[in-house]
Amino acid sequence: MNKKSITVLQLYPRDMNIYGDWGNVLVLKRRLEWHGYEVDLLDYNQGDSFPENVDIIIGGGGQDSGQNIIQADLLRIGPILKKLADSDTPMLMICGLYQLFGKFFKTKSGQVIEGIGLLDIETYAGDERLIGNITTTSIFGDIIGYENHSGQTFLGKDATPLGRVVKGAGNNGHDDTEGVRYKNIIGSYLHGSLLPKNPAIADFLIERAVVRRYGEFVPTVIDDRFADEARSRALMRPR
Repeated sequence: MNKKSITVLQLYPRDMNIYGDWGNVLVLKRRLEWHGYEVDLLDYNQGDSFPENVDIIIGGGGQDSGQNIIQADLLRIGPILKKLADSDTPMLMICGLYQLFGKFFKTKSGQVIEGIGLLDIETYAGDERLIGNITTTSIFGDIIGYENHSGQTFLGKDATPLGRVVKGAGNNGHDDTEGVRYKNIIGSYLHGSLLPKNPAIADFLIERAVVRRYGEFVPTVIDDRFADEARSRALMRPR
C-alpha cells in the first residue's frame, strides 16, 4: 500500500537560509518519515511558479541584501501565502522571513523593506546584536535555542508571542517576548536550528499538516533521547 504523502515547501533557500536553518527542514522530513509518511520536499525561489497542494511552508533567515533580493517576489506571492494561512496551513518562519511576514523591517540606513503583513509585527534594526543561548517558556514547554539578530521586533495587539524569555533577549530585549504565533504560523529568532532541539514544535507542525490533509493524525512514539540530551547540554551553556 502506498504511504500517504506530505509536501514541505522551503521558501527562498537560495537567499534566505543561513545559520543552520536548513536543519529545520531536515527535522521535518525525518520526523514525517518516522511517523509513516512520504515527504515531497520542494524549494521555492524568486521567479518560480508557486506549487499547489503545499502542506507545510518553512523559511529561514538572511542578510539585509537577501531580504532586498526576495522582497518584490515575496510581495507578489503574499496573497497566496495569506490564503494558505487562512486555511490553517502550518508555517515556520525564522529571522529574516519572520520579519518580512510582518508589516516591515526598517534597516539602520532608514530603508523600509515592506513585508506581507501576515503577522502583526514591526521590526527595526537595533544598535546591538542580540546573540547567544536563549530559553523561553511556551505552550510547547521550554523552548531552547540560539538567537542571532540585530532586528528588534515589536508585537501588535493581534500578535501572540511564541514564548516568554527566561534567559536571553527575545524579540527586542525589552518586553520578554520571543517569536510569535498566529493561526498555525510560528515565527522566531531562534537559529541554528530551532526544531532539532525542540521536537514538540516539529510535531505540532506535522500534526496540523496531516490533519488538514487527511483528517486525522496517529503519531508514532519517537525515541528523542538525543534531542533530550542536546536540550540538557544547551541549558548548561552560558549566555
